[in-house]
Amino acid sequence: MSALFSPIKLKNLTLPNRIVIAPMCEYSADKGAATDWHMIHLGSLALSGAGMLIIEATGVEPDGRITPADLGLWDDRTEAALKPIMAAIRKYSNIAVGMQIAHAGRKASSHLPWEGGQLIPANSGGWVTHAPSALPHKDGEAAPAALDKAGMTRIRNAFVETTKRAERLGIDAIEVHNAHGYLLHEFLSPISNQRTDEYGGSLENRMRFPLEVFDAVRAAFPPHKPVGIKVSATDWVDGGWDVQQTVAFAKELKKRGVDWVDTSSGGVSTKQKIALGPGYQVPFAETVKKEAGVTTMAVGLITGAKQAEDIVASGKADMVALARGILYDPRWPWHAAAELGATVDGPPQYWRAPPHEHKDVFGEIVAKKSGAR
Repeated sequence: MSALFSPIKLKNLTLPNRIVIAPMCEYSADKGAATDWHMIHLGSLALSGAGMLIIEATGVEPDGRITPADLGLWDDRTEAALKPIMAAIRKYSNIAVGMQIAHAGRKASSHLPWEGGQLIPANSGGWVTHAPSALPHKDGEAAPAALDKAGMTRIRNAFVETTKRAERLGIDAIEVHNAHGYLLHEFLSPISNQRTDEYGGSLENRMRFPLEVFDAVRAAFPPHKPVGIKVSATDWVDGGWDVQQTVAFAKELKKRGVDWVDTSSGGVSTKQKIALGPGYQVPFAETVKKEAGVTTMAVGLITGAKQAEDIVASGKADMVALARGILYDPRWPWHAAAELGATVDGPPQYWRAPPHEHKDVFGEIVAKKSGAR
């Protein structure tokens, strides 16, 4: 039996396998609203056979977008734009659908990646960004506005309202974005958080606002549905956020009923020095899983079926999340199932697609039904 293709239960949601499609920013929304691109993109991935598809980082307010073209869910218009996409997925796929909800903090108001990705000044079509402290992400950029208590309350409430809209859309799971140098990560890292109030200084204080947001999201989402979180396990900068602080954070999240910790890294500083390599972030997932006792999701240059199988089978992580790899090969779970001798869900329109040597990849019964006159 393949460990990768064994089920996992998250609250009342049972995934048929441990393959998750990671949230991937598409920078293709219209003032926050999903477009035809999202219908095509998400529709294709919904037919992949993965256990869960997580919709890209979705802004909880306009100022929380990374770029002007980011997806959002903050009003009736942005909610309505996602309804037909969710309806199409539900009609043709059994995949679980999660949503990552996010606020970009001081990394907001940026150009699209293929247009350089740099900060758009407020006087050039951008907007004033917000952060724990008035410290720019990059030397030479305009400093963000330091959040006061009223601003923090507004953002926390925005996470709650987006969560409620996600529930109305029928989203199965929520992932709170607490990584990659965006707002909640900015509160955790001493590089970006130099506050002197109860939200800065000690580890307990720096964790306070991210935990408040998580608590608020958890309370706003139905108790039988899972809520996970994405973290950067390390800043890859001396004196920054590190793995042991991540473990402490995960232990606090465990007390609050977190359903998974998605362990990524980096993003808060331009001075980061990342040691890239196959599965380079898997040890973070393993450490957090073992030391905090939480369910973890591994990410980062996971490309091969046997590599993914080993991660799950050896207990390094409970799930693997694919991003670029599944864009390159949208049927990655099919191919992994064929290689590992497992089966995967597929739409009847595609039942005749597998080559003869892998005709049972959708199951023996399906293989017998897939003939044509």
